[in-house]
Amino acid sequence: MSSFNKVMIMGNVTRDIEVRYTPKGTAVTDIGVACNRRVKQGEEWVDETTFVDVTLWGRTAELAGQYLAKGRGVFIEGRLQLDTWQDTQTGKQRSRLKVVGENMQFVGGGGANGGGGQQRPPQGAPQQQAGPPQQAQAAAPPQQGASPANPMPQFEGEDDDIPF
Repeated sequence: MSSFNKVMIMGNVTRDIEVRYTPKGTAVTDIGVACNRRVKQGEEWVDETTFVDVTLWGRTAELAGQYLAKGRGVFIEGRLQLDTWQDTQTGKQRSRLKVVGENMQFVGGGGANGGGGQQRPPQGAPQQQAGPPQQAQAAAPPQQGASPANPMPQFEGEDDDIPF
């Protein structure tokens, strides 16, 4: 039997990011994400919060350390991983389920802590284009029965054999 391990979470970062590096120089960081769910209890709505531990590696970890801070919104795609270890104080076997992030997107607007690291130019400032300028392509002649406004071909007969 095959299996599928995919997680998608969106929430707010619960603490400031601390990026560490392995002896081989790979960046790694552990972040906490709080995901809220609004549920109705009796006559009032309350927020139910789930706290998720996420580990990010490589360039994703560096970007998180550079642009994320406590309270910022983030969307993470990844996989579940079970960590197990022996508690040194009690000697008991411990385990923790966490998310290993594979993709990350910054969520939320601008402001002091927002914007995902991209700054917008002031009003009236010339816009810069990323990459080479687009070249105009010659328009292909319209196909018989199709128009630019309506790309579907026009059929001569309206009879169709669909029974519904």
